Amino acid sequence: MSQDVQGPAHPSGEPETHRAADTTDTAGRTDTPDAEPEATRRDAGTTESSRANRSWWDRNADEYQHDHGVFLGDDRFVWGPEGLDEEDAALLGPQESLKGLDVLEIGAGAAQCSRWLAARGARPVALDLSHRQLQHALRIGGGLPLVEADAGALPFRDGSFDLACSAYGAVPFVADPVAVFTEVRRVLRPGGRWVFSVTHPIRWAFPDEPGPEGLSVSASYFDRTPYVEQDEEGRAVYVEHHRTIGDRVRDVVAGGFRLVDLVEPEWPAWNAQEWGGWSPLRGNLIPGTAIFVCARD
Repeated sequence: MSQDVQGPAHPSGEPETHRAADTTDTAGRTDTPDAEPEATRRDAGTTESSRANRSWWDRNADEYQHDHGVFLGDDRFVWGPEGLDEEDAALLGPQESLKGLDVLEIGAGAAQCSRWLAARGARPVALDLSHRQLQHALRIGGGLPLVEADAGALPFRDGSFDLACSAYGAVPFVADPVAVFTEVRRVLRPGGRWVFSVTHPIRWAFPDEPGPEGLSVSASYFDRTPYVEQDEEGRAVYVEHHRTIGDRVRDVVAGGFRLVDLVEPEWPAWNAQEWGGWSPLRGNLIPGTAIFVCARD
């Protein structure tokens, strides 16, 4: 690592800095970084964040699906590394109520959650910023509608969906979450539900390490400065944005939603895996995921 800067615990599974893998992009060009990115904390706006994260996920989608595909499954709806499954949690509503509903999955990755929804009779649309992630959705199959788009500019008519969901997709990576929530509200029908999971905000105060070194506070929980990885010319190659719990609640309300529930999954005894900064050790002591259940009245 080029700097001693702690990043949040993020779903890539890479602690602190992400070394971009040598891959071939969707146009057939080889993208080989010259050096490991520099980790820092600095401002990063909407355009820079979107551009950096689209490129990062395109470069790292293969590694991500290889490392975590077994845990995620091809048609499982898991809300985070703890392993809380929608099959049990029913945060979108009872399974029998999903049949026939139009559902938008935002930040769908390889569309595992959308396949689970389709198997229960819903009509999901899987949206992601990353072209390469959606190629993995095609590889796994299932005949789902796939859309490549930014969560802040959803390419759908008003009132197109009954539900919207996102398991660690989009929300942690955007500079303006209220703009995303406003768009989600726009495409939802009255009475619709919006459920999303993110890294629990308290994790930003701790090092992104799964062992004992990850149990001591190393930064201010109240420092909202984005975590940025940048190349040698100072261009962002990965950006993640911190919001406190209070910020998230206010953002939900500012986006036009009513907060119905805030779920903080406990670490289950059966889960022995380490995923980046998540681990049984940390999971039994501090929360790692926050799930916001919101309603459009």
